Amino acid sequence: MNAPATTMTPWQAWYRASRPRTLTATYVPLGLAAAVAIEQGVFDLVKFVLSLIAALLLQISANLINEYFDFRRGAEDQKQAGQGMILKQGILTPNQVLAGAIATLLSGIAIGLLLLAYSGPLLLLIGALGVLVVVTYTAGPFPLAYNGLGEVAVFIFMGPVMVLGAYYVMAVRFDWSPLIVGVPIGFMVAAILHANNIRDIDSDREVNKRTLAVLLGLQAARWEYVILVGGAYVAVIVMVVTGVMPPTTLIVAVTLPEALKLIQIERTSTDVQLLHQAQGRTAKLHGRFGLWIVIGWFAWLLIAAVIGAA
Repeated sequence: MNAPATTMTPWQAWYRASRPRTLTATYVPLGLAAAVAIEQGVFDLVKFVLSLIAALLLQISANLINEYFDFRRGAEDQKQAGQGMILKQGILTPNQVLAGAIATLLSGIAIGLLLLAYSGPLLLLIGALGVLVVVTYTAGPFPLAYNGLGEVAVFIFMGPVMVLGAYYVMAVRFDWSPLIVGVPIGFMVAAILHANNIRDIDSDREVNKRTLAVLLGLQAARWEYVILVGGAYVAVIVMVVTGVMPPTTLIVAVTLPEALKLIQIERTSTDVQLLHQAQGRTAKLHGRFGLWIVIGWFAWLLIAAVIGAA
């Protein structure tokens, strides 16, 4: 039985339903795309803003679709903590959430079609695949999140592909650089989802939601979290050494202490509330990780500009 509805204004209800702390998964790759575009002299503010809005709408749609189908499939019945949970707690109705999912999806597609008119065919492919992932993440006959493919999907599409897509809208040409620099972001965004799945491993197993954590088992899933978070930092180092990223992006190391704390929690804790906090902190780590990379990149561009003007 659903918990009594919490008193909220409509704005507060929809804000919570959008799962705002997960939206760094959009801000970060778009910021990185902007840094690459500025370095290459192809940055376009209007196209960038439109890309950001479209990407946010699509991610919010994915969150609402996830909320709706998890509720319909009973995946939230055993959960003690989690994002959203607006249906379980009776804050919004299933029909409201489904309508919101459709509205945000269509709005994101509309902006994408507008950008397509000023871009090239690659954007159509990226956009079509992105919409497909949004819809099939928890919906359809083979939902990705229910078949161990959630982390793979978000790694690809909210890491390298999203950076490439935002860059392509501005540059209207393919370049390997944005695709490659999206890899560390892909690792970190997959870690957000995996932290969620570690927290929910028992409740997901009860309803046959075969997340990667459920398929691997708790101990292996814990090591996967280490690999995802650690891999993000290793990828940055490799890219700096190979010249793909400027040396100043190594400033991302300031986030390493928090990463190590989170690894310790995920490796040892079975407390659902503590794991819930760690999942939220992983999302914040993702945001700070990306922000410091972008700051480091802009610092390099500024240094280069000052030296060039001297």
